[in-house]
Formats: sequence, C-alpha cells, structure tokens
Amino acid sequence: MTTLYIRHPARADGEHALSRFALVNDGGVIEQQGEGPLRNLGDLVGTSRRVVLLLAGADVNLLSVQAPPLSGARLKAALPGLVEEHILGDPAESVLVAAPEQPDGARPIAVVERDWLEGIVRALLAQGARAVAALPAQLCLPLQPGSVGAAVDGAGLTLRQGLFQGFGLALEATPAVVLQNARAFGGDAPLVLYVPRAQLGEYQALLQEDGGAAVTLEADDWAHWISGSKSTALDLVSGLGAAGSPARDWRRWRWPLRLALLAVAVNLIGLNLDWLRLRRESIAVRQSMNQTFRQVYPNQTAILDPVLQMRQNIAGARANSGEVAPDEFTYLAAAFGEAARNGPRQPGIASIEYRERALSVKVKPETVDPGLTAQLRTALGARHLSLEEATPGTWVIRSTGVKP
Repeated sequence: MTTLYIRHPARADGEHALSRFALVNDGGVIEQQGEGPLRNLGDLVGTSRRVVLLLAGADVNLLSVQAPPLSGARLKAALPGLVEEHILGDPAESVLVAAPEQPDGARPIAVVERDWLEGIVRALLAQGARAVAALPAQLCLPLQPGSVGAAVDGAGLTLRQGLFQGFGLALEATPAVVLQNARAFGGDAPLVLYVPRAQLGEYQALLQEDGGAAVTLEADDWAHWISGSKSTALDLVSGLGAAGSPARDWRRWRWPLRLALLAVAVNLIGLNLDWLRLRRESIAVRQSMNQTFRQVYPNQTAILDPVLQMRQNIAGARANSGEVAPDEFTYLAAAFGEAARNGPRQPGIASIEYRERALSVKVKPETVDPGLTAQLRTALGARHLSLEEATPGTWVIRSTGVKP
C-alpha cells in the first residue's frame, strides 16, 4: 500500500494553483511525484491507503497559550475560550486542535478555517480516500536542534522555529528579499533554508556576496517534507469530527450481503424441510404406537400417553400375577433385610421411607462404619440393587434396572 503526500498551495495563490504530490510506498520509496490540480488526483487518491495533506503555513496559525491542566472533552470545550483573544473572527468557525502540554505549561494550538479545510477533506473523500490527515506545513520542515528551518515555495516562505512553533508568509519578492526576511525571523539561530533546485545557484551567489556563514542552503526535496511530517502528530482533520471520516460505502458490500442473505435463506429452508420431515416421522411413530396399544388393550379407548399407559398396565399385570418388580417397596425392603442379616453385625435402623421407587434408610451413626457400608453395597449389588449414601447416616437403595 502507498501514502499520498500533497503540499496544498496557499489560499492566496488562488483556487487554480497546482498542488505538489508524492506517492510513497511502505518502504519509504517515492514511486511517483509531480504537480496538478487537486481535483485531478482522483486516481492516486483512490488507490492510496492514506492521504497526508501539508497545509501551507500561511493558512494555519500556531498559537501558544497558557491553559489549565485539562484533557479530553474538557480541553476541547475550553479551546474556543483560550484562543478567542488571539484570533480574528468566531472560534466556532475554526478548527482548533491542541498539542500536548509543554514543560513550561504552555499549550500549542493549531487554528485553521473550518469551512475551507472541510471542503478540501470532503473533496478527497469523494475521490475515494480511505483516510485523510492534514498537517501544518511549517511543522513538517526538518527540525535540527538549535537551528531554524525555512523553505521557499513559489511566493511563500515557511519557517519552523521549534517543535510546535512556526508560521508561513505570502511573499512575492526577489530571492534577496526572501533571504532577508528568513534571516530576520530566524534571529540569531543558524538557518537551514530549503530552496527550489532551480534557484539553488542564485541563492548561493547571494550568500557569497554578503558572507552568510550562518545560513545553510539545501535543495528542496520531498524527502525533507516526508521525514519532517513524521515528527508531528498535530492532525487538523481530527478537529472536524465526523466530517473528516469517510462515509461507509455500502456499494462494495452489495454482493457479500446478498450472498449472506442467500445463505441464510437456504439454511432456513433446509431447517424447515428437516423439521417437516421429522414431524411426519413423529406423527407416523405415534400412530403406530396408538395402533399397537389398541391391539393389545382394545377396551381402553382413551389414549393420552401410550408408553406410560403401557407401563402402568404391565405393572398392574405383574402385581395381579404375584410378581414383584425390583423397584417396589416389598422387593427393596426384603433384599435390604436379607443383606443386613447376613452381615457381621446389624445396623441400627432409625427409619425407612419409600419414595420415587427408592428405599431411603436412616441408620444410627454409631452402629455403622465404612466397612459395613461397603459389605452391604456388595451384597445389594449381587441383587442388582445400588446403595448410595446421600447424607451421613442416610442410605438410598434403588434398582439398577437389571432384571433379577
């Protein structure tokens, strides 16, 4: 993926001024550079992962105000009041973005006209930009410790005096006047001046004439601006809020959404068909059970639950024939009594209760021990019964379901 850097011309240059651009890959290599109207850069904007606007220094004011230690929403709400005395016009019509608080307690604040910046950002988003950042050009100049950086761009002069200090001027003057202004604003600090490569010889001749030992000349190059842009995080687009974010393009999701809806519809149809098939099978099985029940018990006309009624009838038939089921009280009590009598000693029984086809026996704790319990469990297991100690001193005896 690539990043598109655009040096936007100053507003004073007019709406037909050309924008310089550079397309840089992730490795930092410039793949393409040139200049042209912003509206004609749609192909590059649409294919770039990110667009970085370098706004002319003359269009962005950098203020340094004393502010209380605020953060987040409170600082954002306080910004209009902090800059009101330093700007012309209504602060509500400007984008205000604060930089981190400085060691001396000052708070750098970048100010730019909201409608103008929003129009540029919206134009880029309309061309297909995925993400847009807008940086003050004066903060994208390389900053060398103890020196001042300046760049000559057509009729403009951009200076950077510190980490968050800099400004831009619109100058239509000769190189001698530009050099004089750059020296004046730079003060006593060494000056690094970036000039167009075509004018490098002219500026060198001027410096040789007046002996400008404190001025270093370098040819203006995109590498300087790209490296300098990484030294600041003062993104003015963040002050636009939702207006600076790309609108979600649902057109690219049309076919994925259609395929997802189609998959859901197919699954729902499959589930309904499967449910109908299982329902038909359930009805057929129930009809077969009812038919079998009527054949076996023709005198019973009311059939609510054929399985339960069949079990009840079988249990009744066994009881009438004298057969005792392994989960009846008589069988459980007799088996427990026989197992207890054959043991080494008799457990002290406090109570016996039959509930839910299980025999609950409460014994006196002092009459049993783990060894006796294990012997009873073994003896009952031989009779296809289980013994569980639900609570200390309470045995629950029930059938294992195996026919004795």
